[in-house]
Amino acid sequence: MYFFNQVLVLGKSSVSDLSEHVFDLIQELFAIDPHLLLSVMPQLEFKLKSNDGEERLAVVRLLAKLFGSKDSDLATQNRPLWQCFLGRFNDIHVPVRLESVKFASHCLMNHPDLAKDLTEYLKVRSHDPEEAIRHDVIVTIITAGKRDLSLVNDQLLGFVRERTLDKRWRVRKEAMMGLAQLYKKYCLHAEAGKDAAEKVSWIKDKLLHIYYQNSIDDKLLVEKIFAQYLVPHNLETEERMKCLYYLYASLDPNAVKALNEMWKCQNMLRSHVRELLDLHKQPTSEANSAAMFGKLMTIAKNLPDPGKAQDFVKKFNQVLGDDEKLRSQLELLISPTCSCKQADVCVREIARKLANPKQPTNPFLEMVKFLLERIAPVHIDSEAISALVKLMNKSIEGTADDEEEGVSPDTAIRAGLELLKVLSFTHPTSFHSAETYESLLQCLRMEDDKVAEAAIQIFRNTGHKIETDLPQIRSTLIPILHQKAKRGTPHQAKQAVHCIHAIFSNKEVQLAQIFEPLSRSLNADVPEQLITPLVSLGHISMLAPDQFASPMKSVVANFIVKDLLMNDRSTGEKNGKLWSPDEEVSPEVLAKVQAIKLLVRWLLGMKNNQSKSANSTLRLLSAMLVSEGDLTEQKRISKSDMSRLRLAAGSAIMKLAQEPCYHEIITPEQFQLCALVINDECYQVRQIFAQKLHKALVKLLLPLEYMAIFALCAKDPVKERRAHARQCLLKNISIRREYIKQNPMANEKLLSLLPEYVVPYMIHLLAHDPDFTKPQDVDQLRDVKECLWFMLEVLMTKNENNSHAFMKKMSENIKLTRDAQSPDEPKANEKLYTVCDVALCVINSKSALCNADSPKDPVLPTKFFTQPEKDFCNDRNYISEETRVLLLTGKPKPTGVLGTVNKPLSATGRRPYIRTTGSETGSSVNSELSASAGNRSREQSSDISETGVSENDENPVRIISVTPAKTEPVKNKEINSDQATQGNSTERGKKRTATASGTENIHQKTEEKNVDETGPSLAAKTRRGRPTKPEPQGTTAKNEETNKPPVRGRKRAAANQESPGSLEAGNAKAPKQQDTAKKPAAAQRQIDLQRSQVLGSDGDSLLEIDSSPEYSQNAMDLFKACGSSQEDTEDTEIAEGGFLKVKRKLARKGRK
Repeated sequence: MYFFNQVLVLGKSSVSDLSEHVFDLIQELFAIDPHLLLSVMPQLEFKLKSNDGEERLAVVRLLAKLFGSKDSDLATQNRPLWQCFLGRFNDIHVPVRLESVKFASHCLMNHPDLAKDLTEYLKVRSHDPEEAIRHDVIVTIITAGKRDLSLVNDQLLGFVRERTLDKRWRVRKEAMMGLAQLYKKYCLHAEAGKDAAEKVSWIKDKLLHIYYQNSIDDKLLVEKIFAQYLVPHNLETEERMKCLYYLYASLDPNAVKALNEMWKCQNMLRSHVRELLDLHKQPTSEANSAAMFGKLMTIAKNLPDPGKAQDFVKKFNQVLGDDEKLRSQLELLISPTCSCKQADVCVREIARKLANPKQPTNPFLEMVKFLLERIAPVHIDSEAISALVKLMNKSIEGTADDEEEGVSPDTAIRAGLELLKVLSFTHPTSFHSAETYESLLQCLRMEDDKVAEAAIQIFRNTGHKIETDLPQIRSTLIPILHQKAKRGTPHQAKQAVHCIHAIFSNKEVQLAQIFEPLSRSLNADVPEQLITPLVSLGHISMLAPDQFASPMKSVVANFIVKDLLMNDRSTGEKNGKLWSPDEEVSPEVLAKVQAIKLLVRWLLGMKNNQSKSANSTLRLLSAMLVSEGDLTEQKRISKSDMSRLRLAAGSAIMKLAQEPCYHEIITPEQFQLCALVINDECYQVRQIFAQKLHKALVKLLLPLEYMAIFALCAKDPVKERRAHARQCLLKNISIRREYIKQNPMANEKLLSLLPEYVVPYMIHLLAHDPDFTKPQDVDQLRDVKECLWFMLEVLMTKNENNSHAFMKKMSENIKLTRDAQSPDEPKANEKLYTVCDVALCVINSKSALCNADSPKDPVLPTKFFTQPEKDFCNDRNYISEETRVLLLTGKPKPTGVLGTVNKPLSATGRRPYIRTTGSETGSSVNSELSASAGNRSREQSSDISETGVSENDENPVRIISVTPAKTEPVKNKEINSDQATQGNSTERGKKRTATASGTENIHQKTEEKNVDETGPSLAAKTRRGRPTKPEPQGTTAKNEETNKPPVRGRKRAAANQESPGSLEAGNAKAPKQQDTAKKPAAAQRQIDLQRSQVLGSDGDSLLEIDSSPEYSQNAMDLFKACGSSQEDTEDTEIAEGGFLKVKRKLARKGRK
């Protein structure tokens, strides 16, 4: 013991030759008898706290062996030493933390009882700033899990799950591969029974969700995992298809979408390679070389490290040009008839030809292998499709192992048919067999509507040779398709008509046999039986316009417009809701929606306006928007049905605009009416319209001016909707810029493609915004500035080709023209020039590069602006310097105490809504009520906070609260006395639970009853629209005027649509608490800042919120729909998401 005291405590190394081997000596003595070292262990605890990092590392290594050895009970015998050792997991020295993490693997395997102690420390280390430590945490957990799944608890597996979204590729890869290995061992091979399989059943969904990430490396790894671990490609065909069949049936909807997208991407890459090989067959020319270069760049983007991949793809293309045998092998690989076994042989043969024995590591060969693995049909061929169909037949007959695999027979049949439907797009040739089609005919006769619909779609995608090769199938299929087109569901009718058009040569005769009886039997008195015929007639007239356009005209004039759309036969339910679920919508309204779609399909089929039918249709759709969906204005239709019809009318105009001949005749006024739908009072209308707008823009189907509509989303009170609109803009702008780079011919169409050209359309749209009535009103100008910056912020993230100067030049040039919509109206032109000045003010303040010379002179759209006059000079400033400063700084003009106190309250129960931005911190109450009293109140029917009522209530009771200035105690008294009269509403607002945006309007009958019984007098019912704003210095006369119905226009969405958990109910009490809430608000801001820093650290994941229990489904939907292409934007928004979550949690707490 003297020796150990001298060496360990006093640090004397000259005591003995064994001094330098003291730790080895301790280990050997411990192996002989642990009791020999009872007095030495406290000395080791002392050494663990040494200031020397290397010394601590040596002790940690020793203790790791002592604690981790199989028969050791040191951790239970010496708890103080064990706790001290665990503290080294948080050591400041990186090698010490690394050694501690490595020890955890042996400890978990040899001492499962210590897993609870280790879990908390591994959790912290899974967020370690050091990449190597995070990596080793994953290795530790996966190694133990592969040994025995019972050694790792759900919490430890959760740490690995989080790391699949780590910022570092090495960590993400290790986590994904580790989970894949666990899934294959315990789910696929079922090595530990059903309980173990159930424990890791979530892995398949999680791994496929990663396909939504932007990184190509992530996508490629998911494809590799799918082919090797989820559905191993080396299994026999029947076993492989059984594995795929039950995997597809057990995936969650988002994982199914990801898997479908994976097959779609692989099929797209196959088509690119096929087109490249076709170019090789053509004679060499400059155009051919340019097309080949563009194709090579596209292929390189689908490979890891696109920069290096470009060089390798070019080299591979040269080899293809020189080696005809290699080309033939590649053609066989991507041919529709290639079997899985042939594909395997082709891949090996091509790799063998490109291999270089003298070069063991060949990055060129690795890149080609990546390409071949993505395009090779390793899972699906004709034999595989037959095996899938047999499995589905067994499920239909009830002889399959569905229950044993954990799915019901109905689920298996529906999922199996959906799987076949997806594969019919990517592998249509593999379906061509009588056996397969007989099984599909059997599905057509089933009662399940979804199953029959999917079967029809498979026939449509794959049945091109049925008529010639399989006459028996044809004769059975035709009457079934006729029956579905006449009396099936709307979706079945659509697919049946398209199927007939796609696979039969005598389609005109077939379609006529459907068209004639349906057009004669239309009866508006039985709307339930109208929907399917209207769908069929619309699609028939679109697919065969030459044959059916003329007879359809009389149907449209005499029945669709006069009898159906211009009449309200039933009275809608007056329940006050602005939206109802699909099953609650009246049949008459569903029929009217289909009638509007029929009009559009009929016009899209004709593709000309010779009969002026398009003008009449556009006037009808515009009238429907102006009348808020109640075309007859008899007030018999319910609010929720009106919302449906507004959405249908706006979507119809947008659909027609996708056809050039109709886009030309859409007037600016009609375009503006369509644009205002994105500010509709109903949340679902705004949401669905924005999704349709984005979908058409991202495919470059809509003209550029429609992208300007997204600028109006700055006025949306719901944070998620603004975030969605911003993501849509980022996606659209990046796609357009990429398209211009990839297509040299696009330079001729810059006016319709270049994103910067959206600026003049946006300026014109905002100048005609119904809210913008007074060019000198500061509040209205602030709204205009917010809308402009919403778009310009995204456009100005990069100064590509001196775009800042280009946008400035455009704004200046507009001031030299007149408004083509009303060129002789001074006020209209003044509003246009004012918006231009606000835009110039924003551009000048945000960019120092905008004063450079513009690269080219912008061209302004003549539809919206007149040609500049020769002698016309417009150097007037339309906004004052004071207003300019106010717009840029946001500081309000100071107002006298008396002027504020004596301002009358314009409407009981209403308060102005102050929108919070994504970057604001602090509690929602303080941030919303922080504007000083000098600010003019926003218009009362626009951004309002409705306390105690849902977003889409028809007659909400609203509570006013005006924020006092710091030096005005008198005002507080006035507001508080006013609030005292609103006690019932305030209390009711507190008790109300927060619901998700867009769903609260469905569950509110009880609340409405309470409002009627206990609330004060209801606010005057306003028309949908954004009426003219009242004067800021209100008078009693003004007050009386506000009770009159305002002019027709657009009602702004209710302010309590703000984030689902926002504390709107507490707003009535906020002014009294403002002073006392300042310090907590500051503390909250500090907490939120720390939260955002944590989320942004290296040790955290790209989407940390994903795994949190309070994670918003809306946010997930948003992320899937459209991911940002820029990492910095993504990180910022994630941090905001983290802050949002904290804020919501506080809001709920306050509400309790």
